[in-house]
Amino acid sequence: MKPVYLSGRGLACALGQDVGTALDVLRRDGVPPSHISLPGMLGGNFPYYAIHSQQSDWNERARELVQRVAAEAGAQQASSGALFIATSSFDIGAVEQGAAKADYRAFAEKIASWLDWSGPVYVISTACTSSLNALIAAQALLDAGEVTEALVLGVELDNRLTLGGFAALQLLSTGNSKPFGATRDGLVLGEAVAALRLSARPAAGWTMLGGANVVDGSQPTGASASAVVSMYQRALEASGLAAEAIDLIKVQAAGSPGNDAVEAQGLREAFQVVPALVSLKAAIGHTMGASGAAEIVLLTACLEQDVWPKYTDETDAALGVALAAAAPGKARRVLATILGFGGSHASVVLERT
Repeated sequence: MKPVYLSGRGLACALGQDVGTALDVLRRDGVPPSHISLPGMLGGNFPYYAIHSQQSDWNERARELVQRVAAEAGAQQASSGALFIATSSFDIGAVEQGAAKADYRAFAEKIASWLDWSGPVYVISTACTSSLNALIAAQALLDAGEVTEALVLGVELDNRLTLGGFAALQLLSTGNSKPFGATRDGLVLGEAVAALRLSARPAAGWTMLGGANVVDGSQPTGASASAVVSMYQRALEASGLAAEAIDLIKVQAAGSPGNDAVEAQGLREAFQVVPALVSLKAAIGHTMGASGAAEIVLLTACLEQDVWPKYTDETDAALGVALAAAAPGKARRVLATILGFGGSHASVVLERT
């Protein structure tokens, strides 16, 4: 498969509403999560990485964020190409406010209209792996010559359904996210809107070489070590690389007691020498369907500007892996991974040019 070029990026997350602000805040040790209370049987005060905004109307807030992030990525230059909308919760927040109906086609049409999009529109919803799978699909479309430009837009904004579902499954931390941490006790969710503009035309910066998605439904709410290994092997094969060519892996490492251990096992089995590892969940939370795109935007910017997340919690030595305290020198080839509900395991390979 032909490589595609990352020709633009944009991000709104708890760190800020553009890439530059997010980097500056991360450089200053980031921000603590806010908290959301759930009533009734799910009662609890859960940490949550929200995007700071004065707008209370869900649709208007979403429109402002989508337009801002898309503009930062240079979406207007790709508006006759393909738009991939990646999400796990769609606009359920607007449905909860009585400002929308649960209509996925209407959701896609709404976002396309906000961007004055004239090209084809696709919606990818594979839970947490949505935006990585959107990147894989976009590369395939560009490789086939169907379009020369594409925009992958990850959208994951506040709603009570997602938070309540994770709370009911007892998967949420009551404190903070501890990736691969010795005292990790669950996920901390967050909001993000992220955009990656892809082009078949060469551009300086980053190239997507390939990727893979492996589904193992035997663990519908968790990861499978064998699927993690297969995911890495297939992503490397699609990219034409050997395991030792990878300089850095952006892991899922969301702080889940079980999933972190399974992911660590998969890493040890897939790599004779595990490369440097980084997680961004403690900085922006787990942003669900937007997480793949959001974390790639943030990570590529971090590597370019020599900014690195700080980890304050002790690593669980039993996992046999650890997160890098600093960026590896000259990290050229990066694997970006997301593990999701439904047994979806996705990874893409990026190369700095």
